[in-house]
Amino acid sequence: MDRAENKLPLSGIRVLELGHTVMGPTCGLILADMGAEVIKIERAPKGDNTRRLRGFGLGLFPFFNRNKKSLVLDLKSEQGKSILKKLIASADVLLENFGPGAVDRLGFSYEACAKINPQLIYCNLKGFMPGPYEKRPSLDHLVQMMGGLAYMTGPKGQPLRAGASIIDILGGTYGALGIITALYDRKTTGRGNKVLSTLFEATAFLVGQHMAVAAVSGETSTPMPNGTNPWAIYDLFETHDGEIVFIGITSDQHWQRFCEIFGLNSLFADERLGSNNGRVRHRDWLIPEIEKAMADLPKEKIIELCEKAVVPFAPVVRPDELFDDPQLNQGGSLTETTLPNGKKTKLPKLPLRLGRYDFALRNDPPGMGMGTMETLKSIGLSDQEIEELIDQGIIIFESDDFTAN
Repeated sequence: MDRAENKLPLSGIRVLELGHTVMGPTCGLILADMGAEVIKIERAPKGDNTRRLRGFGLGLFPFFNRNKKSLVLDLKSEQGKSILKKLIASADVLLENFGPGAVDRLGFSYEACAKINPQLIYCNLKGFMPGPYEKRPSLDHLVQMMGGLAYMTGPKGQPLRAGASIIDILGGTYGALGIITALYDRKTTGRGNKVLSTLFEATAFLVGQHMAVAAVSGETSTPMPNGTNPWAIYDLFETHDGEIVFIGITSDQHWQRFCEIFGLNSLFADERLGSNNGRVRHRDWLIPEIEKAMADLPKEKIIELCEKAVVPFAPVVRPDELFDDPQLNQGGSLTETTLPNGKKTKLPKLPLRLGRYDFALRNDPPGMGMGTMETLKSIGLSDQEIEELIDQGIIIFESDDFTAN
């Protein structure tokens, strides 16, 4: 095991990740970044499908699979199942996000795995908690629609999914939280446990604040782009050079400093605008006045003045612009990663700090089967046995099959 891993909180924890796409790999990524030995079990012969995706899927494998080992294994064969059973006996955690019932049909349900290793933490990452929807297949996009998030995100009549796999990532994160909690609980009880994290219920949790609004007001939910904002100024403004900046004035102190620094003295002197509620009542003419003022200034000047006024603001940026973001770079929040095509880039670390620990990249996303020899020898297989398994196609060892570029 890499020396750096010995300095991390989850050093010594072995995790078997039967994960694919985003939810499972997110859970494994968090545990791997924190120091766990995460062995990614991929389907033989081609490995994880995200190795070959294009479009928005092109970045999935490189981002969600750093700091892991790869074992490409034929789980439909008896030899492959035997290897997984030996790994389960050696593991602390097994996580999976296959379709409903898939791992059970393979013979690796929680009950079956707990017989092999009673101390195992077993994490199901699924679409739904037990209930009428439990056996439905699920997708991030799907649960955003049925969980109210898309309704709240788009304009009325135009539900819109978020621009990232937010629910897959959140569901995987809750899975990791459950696993870490179960590991802590195991120290007291000496027993393993079953963890379940789901997409639909994660979506409901995200929109819980909107459910509470409906409960308090007695009114149906209104999409955020159409709703009445509690803050008078919480808007996007176009700049003189054609850029867009968000400004949020959420207190009377913000309003005073904003007017002083931007030279909007006449607006500050207007008694009708002396409180946030007053400014909300007069948004119909107040916002056009501020739009005119912002349209006379370039983006960088607006940023400079907002910083001077100490009011909330944000330029609207593309994800690719974050490579050069000074906060991310100077704050050490990006970690250098080698992509499958050999190119080096910087990708985000976990958005978490814990004392002296650095949750950074230790190993690049693995090629197919990278880590196989070390993994299989750890459960007692000899070089000859491993070679025979390779010859039989039960495992795929260090293939060049990762062709995304």
